[in-house]
Amino acid sequence: MKELYKRISIKDQKTIFKEALKKEIHLSEILQIKGLTYDNLRYNNYVNGFTRDDKLSPIEEIRIEDKSIPAISFFSGAGGMDLGFEYAGYETIACVENTELFCDTLSLNNPKRPVIGPPYSHGDISIKEEIAEQLEKIIGKKKPFKGVFHGGPPCQPFSIASNQRFRKGDLNFKRKGFDDKNKGNLLFDYVWLIEHFRPTAFVIENVPGLKDIDNGAQLSEAIEILRKVGYNINEPTVLNASYHGVPQNRTRLFVVGTLKKRKKFQYPEKTIYQSPCIDTFEMALDGLDNHETRKHTVSSITRYVELDFGQRDQRGRVDRLNPFLPSKTVIAGGTKGGGRSHLHPYIPRTLSVRESARLQTFPDDYIFTGSTARQFTQVGNAVPPKLAYVIAKELRKVL
Repeated sequence: MKELYKRISIKDQKTIFKEALKKEIHLSEILQIKGLTYDNLRYNNYVNGFTRDDKLSPIEEIRIEDKSIPAISFFSGAGGMDLGFEYAGYETIACVENTELFCDTLSLNNPKRPVIGPPYSHGDISIKEEIAEQLEKIIGKKKPFKGVFHGGPPCQPFSIASNQRFRKGDLNFKRKGFDDKNKGNLLFDYVWLIEHFRPTAFVIENVPGLKDIDNGAQLSEAIEILRKVGYNINEPTVLNASYHGVPQNRTRLFVVGTLKKRKKFQYPEKTIYQSPCIDTFEMALDGLDNHETRKHTVSSITRYVELDFGQRDQRGRVDRLNPFLPSKTVIAGGTKGGGRSHLHPYIPRTLSVRESARLQTFPDDYIFTGSTARQFTQVGNAVPPKLAYVIAKELRKVL
């Protein structure tokens, strides 16, 4: 192993900061003039990581090549659930997604896979009869469908984090849940499609807040509808991804159902220890896509360099990650982007899209389209592929 980055001294670093302020030159420009980048800077409490020349592919090592079970994803996003299921031996035969940028990412990474969504169709689950007609062109009308449906209805109405962005006087401050006219009822549209096609198994994924809205009455209603049409359904269960091989504290709610006469699905057992994020920051990044980093000002960097592992810059509301612990949750943010709530553990700057994608366990050859801000949105919205993998692997035992 070799040193991760060549650092300049703290003395030289302070000199550069003073020069940028005196000459009123942006820090990124003066670094470029001196043949340096932000990655040559250091925290005052300096720890240097080491790098290996291999790329990140944590799931490919455990990939099951037997693609004998068809799967269809709904609310596909950037494809995190798809990847996890594929590594567990499923074949994704169609994706349903209504955001064109996400469809672009899905199509770029899997050019031959049918994507029901913009620009060629709407991909809107709320227009469920049309979605059903489009799916029938791919899988036929024969029921039950001998495969798996999986998807997570948009979680903003149920998310505490998303609503903390609003002021208390704002109408959006309280979680609206199922009262959200645009997104809150998509769960029942998804349930309708499961009823219509009766797949051998289904997975519903969401934020833990889905379980709490209306004291769980609406989620219980959705589950009861599916039980009445013949599904064995497990108790909704919240999993922390960091106990399942993901180097990130990220909690997600899962509901899994299988048609009766089958062994009941069992959720994966968690590991004894949480996965630290150290490996994420000790593999090569040279030549990788989605690795543009933010151009911070001198004032921001001079605050960041004072932080120790785990400490927060209150003004910017960003935290220096501790490499020996799981990362904090990678967030999606709003339409202007997100995912910048963490500082690199060794470099006083925020993470790139690729580094955030590594925390989510996306492999390095998976590319995100659009502006950097919207790439962050896609990564932060995704289910970690490795978390999807452990669910899919246990479900495969039943199927």
